[in-house]
Amino acid sequence: MHRLVFVLASLTASLAATGDQAAEDELFVSELVQAAIDRTNHQVRYDGRYLPLDYPGGDVPADIGVCTDVVIRSYRQLGIDLQVLVHEDMSAHFHEYPELWGLSGTDKNIDHRRVPNLQIFFSRN
Repeated sequence: MHRLVFVLASLTASLAATGDQAAEDELFVSELVQAAIDRTNHQVRYDGRYLPLDYPGGDVPADIGVCTDVVIRSYRQLGIDLQVLVHEDMSAHFHEYPELWGLSGTDKNIDHRRVPNLQIFFSRN
C-alpha cells in the first residue's frame, strides 16, 4: 500500500507551483492519496482480461481489476476520467505512445488501463 501511495503522489507531486496554485496542488495530491488509500477497502480480484467499456466513465466490474484500475478509480473518485483524458491525448498524439500492441489507432476500452500508456500520458500532462 505504501508503494501505491508513493506512486500516486509521485505522479502528481512533480507539479511545480507557487502561492495559491501550490496550495491547490497540495490539496489535490492529498485527496488523490486518500482516494488511493480508500481503494484498499475494496475486495478486488486480479483480472486483466479485455472487456468492452462504456465511454465516457467506463469501468470493469468493481470486484475485478488490475494495478492501473486502482489509479483510474482513484482519479475518478476526484471527478477525473482518465479513460477520456488518455483517449483524447492518444487520439491527438498517437505516434507518441508505445507501439507494443500492433494497433493502428486508439481503443477507448483498454488504452487507459495499460501502464506504458499511463506513463506517457502523465509525462505529457
